Amino acid sequence: MNGLMKLDRIDINILVQLQKDGRISNVNLADAVGLSPSPCLQRVKRLEQAGFITGYEAHINLTRITDSVTVFTEVTLSGHRREDFMKFESAMRDVDELMECHLITGGYDYLLRFITRSIEHYQEVIEKMLDAQIGIDKYFSYIVIKSPIMKSSVPLRSLIGKHNSVEFGV
Repeated sequence: MNGLMKLDRIDINILVQLQKDGRISNVNLADAVGLSPSPCLQRVKRLEQAGFITGYEAHINLTRITDSVTVFTEVTLSGHRREDFMKFESAMRDVDELMECHLITGGYDYLLRFITRSIEHYQEVIEKMLDAQIGIDKYFSYIVIKSPIMKSSVPLRSLIGKHNSVEFGV
């Protein structure tokens, strides 16, 4: 192979179907994408080996298990050298309650999403981060009241556009 992998419309359809249901049987997946089971399984294995499929997971209905609070936090660092960002990101990897960490443009440096037991628990997490002296200059918190729309799959067909195939370096 020349280092490029070409995804055709069937590969893309396989990815779309697996995002909808990662537990779909190979027979049903093959039927949904218009293949026989054996070539479908070969394509799935190829997509996994090439790193297009990085895992399969269960979506948990947290409200059935416990109360929780989702908080978005804007963080501004006191320093803006490469090592300041590396230090902050390294520390964030160890925060269990942190669900997302995004380095962004605009008026602050990071947008974080936490899930905690309560507002008090969130405050404990933030205070521990501040005590760790990982370069936080200031932060602003936004407590989520309601999440009427949450999606777990990406709109592959929309992102790829009208292309029937796409080449990727592997």
